[in-house]
Amino acid sequence: MKRLILAAVLAASGPTAMAHEPTVATASAQVADEAATPAIMIVDAFHAALGSGDGEAVLGLLTEDAMVLEEGGAERSREEYAGHHLPADMAYAAATRSRVTRRAAWVEGDIAWVLTEGRTSGTFNGRSVDRLTAETMILHREADGWRIRHIHWSSRAPT
Repeated sequence: MKRLILAAVLAASGPTAMAHEPTVATASAQVADEAATPAIMIVDAFHAALGSGDGEAVLGLLTEDAMVLEEGGAERSREEYAGHHLPADMAYAAATRSRVTRRAAWVEGDIAWVLTEGRTSGTFNGRSVDRLTAETMILHREADGWRIRHIHWSSRAPT
């Protein structure tokens, strides 16, 4: 129960952002259940695949029914994400640099939560990018390991 309350507090109070992270720097603050390490590795692999433009690897880390929420929109399956935002997300991740500033993660049964706050900067489509980012990923443990079932990205300009 304490973990669920922590998740709600972190999700409600964290800086918002598009957390497409091609390269992840070491987090300055990390609260993680040791059992969450394999799930965190999947999140990091997802961002590495986005940044390198490896769409096949990105999709391989998602469940078929993965839901991606971003800027008020929803993609309700891996196939829908592949056909819509994946190419733009890979281009954005390749053009920017992201730094994790805080991460919280834990596991309960076959479900893991990874909450990441950070800052993304660079140039994308000829425009300067400087965004505080927040990302929630919920992962499900399947027979062959962890897969991402849900992603929620949000961002805002620093104040």
